[in-house]
Amino acid sequence: MLLDYVAASEIDMEEVAELVEGAAEVCRSAGVALVGGETAELPGIYEDGELDFAGTCVGVVARTDLVDGSTIEPGDTVIGFPSAGVHANGFTLVRRVLEDEDYGGDDLLAPTRLYLETARALRGRAKGFVHVTGGGILGNLERLLPPGRVAELDWDAWERPPVFHWLAGHVDEEELRHVFNLGIGWCAVVSTPGPGELAIGRVA
Repeated sequence: MLLDYVAASEIDMEEVAELVEGAAEVCRSAGVALVGGETAELPGIYEDGELDFAGTCVGVVARTDLVDGSTIEPGDTVIGFPSAGVHANGFTLVRRVLEDEDYGGDDLLAPTRLYLETARALRGRAKGFVHVTGGGILGNLERLLPPGRVAELDWDAWERPPVFHWLAGHVDEEELRHVFNLGIGWCAVVSTPGPGELAIGRVA
């Protein structure tokens, strides 16, 4: 289920309705119930024109069905799934770059992809899942891996979307890898990749 939260100095009901309907559309596609939430007017906390929109998702899983990375072993493969672009992380840095050079590509503000069907298709095979947000691909993999395990990535295994080539003109490679998804929005760790799955690294 999902709970949403909207806050502003003054609530614009048309704006809130548009936001909630967008959340409801995603929930319908994911089979998640939007069960309610909170709307708050907080003058003095938010400036005029500012709006805070957040959500909390809750699910239930049997302990025996947990996919938590604890069974990952050396030799396992990291498979990657494409992002639509920047997704929802790194926009503080993006705004700084936009002060120097404009960018008109659709992949800058493309909605974050939903990987639910991919996760369902990997049920029974996946040892761990990684949503690539702050910390980049490697940083998020490190949070999943058991102690003593490391991920070795092949950074040339996939083609980066154009927005990351634009960012590379202003940001060094190390920071790019730490902040952005660089075209891989979600990963899974499996024993052996299946047909058509993109292997981007291995566990050591």
